[in-house]
Amino acid sequence: MAGVLPLRVLVVGQGYVGLPLAVRAAQMGHHVVGLDTNAQLTGVLACGISPIEDITSAQLEPLLHDGTYRPTSVLHDVTEFDVAVIAVPTPLREGVPDLSYVLTAGQTVGRHLREGALVVLESTSYPGTTRTVLGPVLEEVSGLRMGSQFALGFSPERIDPGNRLWTLATTPKIVSGINSLSLRRTAAFYSELVERVVPVGRCEEAELAKLLENTFRAVNIALVNELAELARDAGLNLREAVAAAATKPFGFMRFDPGPGIGGHCLPIDPVYLSWWAKQARGQGSRMIDLAARINADRPSYVVNRVGQYFTSRGLSLDGARVLLLGLAYKPGSGDLRESPALEVAHLLVGRGALVTAADPLVGSDAVPATLDGVQLVGATDEELASADAVVLLTDHEAFDYDRVVALSSFVLDCRGRLADRLTAAVEQL
Repeated sequence: MAGVLPLRVLVVGQGYVGLPLAVRAAQMGHHVVGLDTNAQLTGVLACGISPIEDITSAQLEPLLHDGTYRPTSVLHDVTEFDVAVIAVPTPLREGVPDLSYVLTAGQTVGRHLREGALVVLESTSYPGTTRTVLGPVLEEVSGLRMGSQFALGFSPERIDPGNRLWTLATTPKIVSGINSLSLRRTAAFYSELVERVVPVGRCEEAELAKLLENTFRAVNIALVNELAELARDAGLNLREAVAAAATKPFGFMRFDPGPGIGGHCLPIDPVYLSWWAKQARGQGSRMIDLAARINADRPSYVVNRVGQYFTSRGLSLDGARVLLLGLAYKPGSGDLRESPALEVAHLLVGRGALVTAADPLVGSDAVPATLDGVQLVGATDEELASADAVVLLTDHEAFDYDRVVALSSFVLDCRGRLADRLTAAVEQL
């Protein structure tokens, strides 16, 4: 397969993971069909409009024009393929992995699977998913045997939305297969798309590696989140301590406290790992479970800190005007997936606050229905001055922080952005 152009590539899922992959494959000369069940999304893509920051509309236009990329939500548009990549969500349902999207995608792919093709799973899941969950579905629907009549691999996504340095092409790509043939085929395909592939012998170790990457981050974030609360109670500045510790050139990696964790990985992947551990040995991971609880409690802590500000002045949070700066889970992105800012807004509304939110990267149509009553506004002088409290949840570069400090009655800085401007009216989380 290596070096044979063009390949017929099917990418199932056209979100933050699937769309960059589909575009990259098309740019390399392959004929790509981007399948997604969201007809509104594929309709927007077909018009040459990209809904995510990592892909520009200018990148889509020539690929659509010459037919190398074709987005669709119509199953009948799927034909035979040389390579199929599954990049669909793997959410949690009450703490249990939900692989329904993977199973549905597997059935779709299996109906068009032909001998000699390669299928790769990019969706994050627990060790064994590729071999024992996806593989049997593909075999049952297609009538072919994995590993001999078709190749099956796993290559975990490492997309960091908004990151201009580490993109799909520049980030090392883990590749694996259910046998040596599948590994070679998977490595050959991705070698044409990225600068470096990292072969891992079996899918199970590659699946574990993906969970390890994000569990490592989640556990360390939980550590500094808890230390931030302990340090404040003791009258200490944790952020200053973190900055000092970060000067050590070995044995330390910097993590900063915040309002919680968000995105498609950090709040979910560690729970997958703990759930898998419980199935494998009868109990989950105590460390992972504790870290998950600490991080999940951070939005409540933010709201309690806002409430303490009002209480200390003989005022009530009920009826107070609170402006949230940022709704996305990270700066430079409009991604709302699992964003702690959404929970902060929900809890504030529950306490009777009149909540407005400003995020220049989030459109009003993207705000979930669960935030009914939260008005999306601009971070204008009028909004800053009229708010009884401002909560900085996502430190976008677009915000004018000089104006935020100058015009706001009170600011709770949850990101350490205003560390050099702390006053009686500016506090750090």
